[in-house]
Amino acid sequence: MPNQPRRTRRLTADALWGYIFIAPFVVVAAVFLVFPIGYSFYLSLRETTLYSSWYNQFSDMVWMGAGNYVSLLTSKVFWYSLLATFLYAALLIPLSLAASLSLALVLNNQRLPGYQALRSAFFLPHVFDVFVVGIIWLLLFNSTSGPFASLFEALGITWFKVHGFLDNPVTVLPSIAFAMVLKGMGFGMVLFIVALHNIPESIFEAADIDGASPAQKLFRVTIPLLRPMILFLVVTSLMGVLNGFTEFYAMTRATGGPSVSFLGETVQAGRVSGLHLYRLFDESFYGHAAAMSFILLVIALLITAVNFKLLGDRSQ
Repeated sequence: MPNQPRRTRRLTADALWGYIFIAPFVVVAAVFLVFPIGYSFYLSLRETTLYSSWYNQFSDMVWMGAGNYVSLLTSKVFWYSLLATFLYAALLIPLSLAASLSLALVLNNQRLPGYQALRSAFFLPHVFDVFVVGIIWLLLFNSTSGPFASLFEALGITWFKVHGFLDNPVTVLPSIAFAMVLKGMGFGMVLFIVALHNIPESIFEAADIDGASPAQKLFRVTIPLLRPMILFLVVTSLMGVLNGFTEFYAMTRATGGPSVSFLGETVQAGRVSGLHLYRLFDESFYGHAAAMSFILLVIALLITAVNFKLLGDRSQ
């Protein structure tokens, strides 16, 4: 018992030093994470427009309550932005997974000459800035002077010079998705190669003994065992798509691309949720922009919940 006060003092001192060491992180998180989230929610309940005072932007904010959320949820442009976002996801994610897995299966073979150089070559575009890649593809897709224009003209195809890829509402989303697949497939390739190395070789040996064909080993052994990695890539890709902005800003010259009609409303074909959020902020509708960010947060949380449920069911 005489040692009890000493032990208590020691535990108290240890706890105090622990609080001292985590204090910088708590301060940084409070300033750069908690406060911005709280202030964004504060803004989402108020209205600030382009006509507010330029020198004192927040001086005449009007209490809106849930008005900004109602305004967004009844906006055809907002619903089109979500539709365009999920159409873009439907194009981007399956193609990215297929391209990444195909590269991983080919370059996982260490007997392939130059496999390390090929891995580096395919991974290199991933480290480039998205805006730079978007500008490069904007030049490549130029319908008058780009290399695709010259190629199609040499083949006698005049459609491209008339319509182009990024100036056509039908092809603008597939064109941007194609560019982003080529940029990001190297990252998925690396993750799949790591996952492939974690599959015991004895499983493939057992499949060979059972007489499984290469296609059966791929679809009944390899892909099922890669399921956690596939789910991880799907969910993280969906998060990236919901936040997608830079590629659309660069490749559509910040306009959102050509116009289309959606439920009687004229909208830009490439106005995905990230670009729509930017346009709201750029036009000083900070309340609407903040409200939309929280709506996208709810969608992201729902996607994450589905991911945890799928992974949890698999592990039980």
